[in-house]
Amino acid sequence: MTRRFRQLLPLFLSLFLLACSSTSQVDEKLKDLPLPQNWQDSKQALAVEHNWLSQLDNPQVQQLVIKALAANHQFAIQAYSLEIAEQQLIVSGSQLWPELDLAFRSGRNKDNQTDSYANSNSVNLNLSYEVDIWGKLSDADRMSNYNYLAQKATFEQYKQLLVVNVLTTWFRVIEAEKLLSLYRSRVVNSQQNLAIIEAGYNSGLTAALDVYLTRNDLNNELTRVSEQETQKTKLIRQLERLIGEYPKGELLVNANLPLLTNDIPVGLPSELISRKPELKASWYQLLSQDSGLAYAHKQRFPSIVLSGSVGDSTADIGDLLSGSSLAWSLLGSISAPIFNAGRLKANEEKARIELKQGEQLYLDTLYNAFSDVENAITTEKNLKNSYYTMLAAQENAKIAATLSFEQYQSGLVTYTTVLDAQNRSFDAQTTLIKIKNQLIANRINLHLSLGGDFTTPSLAPSPKPKAK
Repeated sequence: MTRRFRQLLPLFLSLFLLACSSTSQVDEKLKDLPLPQNWQDSKQALAVEHNWLSQLDNPQVQQLVIKALAANHQFAIQAYSLEIAEQQLIVSGSQLWPELDLAFRSGRNKDNQTDSYANSNSVNLNLSYEVDIWGKLSDADRMSNYNYLAQKATFEQYKQLLVVNVLTTWFRVIEAEKLLSLYRSRVVNSQQNLAIIEAGYNSGLTAALDVYLTRNDLNNELTRVSEQETQKTKLIRQLERLIGEYPKGELLVNANLPLLTNDIPVGLPSELISRKPELKASWYQLLSQDSGLAYAHKQRFPSIVLSGSVGDSTADIGDLLSGSSLAWSLLGSISAPIFNAGRLKANEEKARIELKQGEQLYLDTLYNAFSDVENAITTEKNLKNSYYTMLAAQENAKIAATLSFEQYQSGLVTYTTVLDAQNRSFDAQTTLIKIKNQLIANRINLHLSLGGDFTTPSLAPSPKPKAK
């Protein structure tokens, strides 16, 4: 061992220990967070149901989901992003291996003084390898690995969100059709009322004011029908965009709004972390930032590169690799940053701040996920109560509307009383339809918030992870 090497050995050992000491910088508190034992508005802790899409026993909606997963443009973009992350994983992993290049060069030169020509041909096989003494390249590879896992979890989350959008839009189309049917029945009812009122006016039994009020009511109902037709058409176009069939305009939806009153298993809050793709993506992204900090830290240490070359050069290309003039070389080099105007230090501090930012983002995502589940459970309980109270209100309003018109014909009440009673009945029926759809939409969003998988054997499988 040379004297110079003995002098440098303590320096290398101290650098090695310093580099190895920069392991995980993620706050240890994040790994053991105090989580709620149960959901506030739900005491049952049955396991979350998977394959919840099969509960909707409707062939059309199953086909729509399959079409969306196969043809939705935004979903295809997410799939390509996942493939890009997979290729980046390969690129990052290749840095841990030696690089071997083959170079061939051929040229012809002229010497103007002697008016002669000379040929030169060479072939070289070059080997280069950076020794990962500090684990810097391993950190870069680990960062790409976590990025891939985060992208895969994001892909799964987007896939679930796409299915939710298809289902909620499909049910909104059904709701729009039910409302349109109700509005059209209102038009028919107004037309019948107008015929009765006009007949009474012509007989001198009713006032002109009642005729104008009835005509105004009819015009309002016709306007409502026109607006609802527009709304339904827009929703159908939106659904066609989701399933990749726009602008056919041929989609027909014929189904009813089911009444969902049964409770669904919501599991335990602690299970949400390992089940929900959005949370897993946020955690993997945090680990990626942690590896990025380690990489930025080790960029400030020396790099050791081994290189070797073997080749041949000759004037006659036919004599290449003949063995008579083969040459080889083996070199080792050490390069260390000395002055870079604080760039490497700033990069490390930047990575450290990004990691702290990522910790807060993970916490925000985590507690948002808990809040989404809590809100969905509370909303469902209150919507159920609202449905049953509005169901009773609808029955009372229908009876009141019928009685008011009979009393009007008997001269006991004014026509404004009839209009008010009919509007109450109409509002109750409209609200009941909307509450049923809100129950369905909230139930679907609850499944999404819980991270329950929707897949069935007929649906396209997700790409398999290739992370190491």
